[in-house]
Amino acid sequence: MLLEQTITSFLDDLASDAPAPGGGAAAALSGAMGAALVSMVCRLTIGKKKYADVESEMKAALDRAEDLRKKLMQYAEEDAEAFGTVGKAYSMPKKTEEEKAARSKAIQEALKVAEAAPMKTAEACAEVLELSALIAEKGNKNVISDSGSAAMLAIGGLMSAAYNAKVNLNWIKDEEFVKRESEKLQKILDKGIKAKEKALAFVDERM
Repeated sequence: MLLEQTITSFLDDLASDAPAPGGGAAAALSGAMGAALVSMVCRLTIGKKKYADVESEMKAALDRAEDLRKKLMQYAEEDAEAFGTVGKAYSMPKKTEEEKAARSKAIQEALKVAEAAPMKTAEACAEVLELSALIAEKGNKNVISDSGSAAMLAIGGLMSAAYNAKVNLNWIKDEEFVKRESEKLQKILDKGIKAKEKALAFVDERM
């Protein structure tokens, strides 16, 4: 189980010639690290007299960041599992026409599952970016660099997840599905990039 690995063990697997874990799992973990930094900044803001007027916002942001961190860790696991499902579909027999049809159907279904994990990762990373903008603007100024780091880790996760979603969409034949998911992904990217720019602007302003 990916979530039970040490950091060293995960990185060894990531660096190996095994196809999974790959970019999708790495994207989710990057987003999870961003969420963890959001939580840290929130905790270092809550309870400080200087930031009493934003305490309720920081508490809400902390709760959301922790929820996103847990989800992103799970998405990392799901991504690795989904890749295995695609591999199994491609390894199905294809000698007869019936086998070819069954294999093709299984591949298409597996690709949709494989696309879902990075799509969820991208969406979660965009939310982490919005939280990063909030803490960069209102969080403890003494850890403003960590607010910037949260944003950069989350944008890395978002962009990496987007690539992984797109590569699966390229092989899916259901045109309506591809159109719908592509439009959804673009909206997520637009939201995330906007939040990243906002976050970094606040970081530069308060640094």
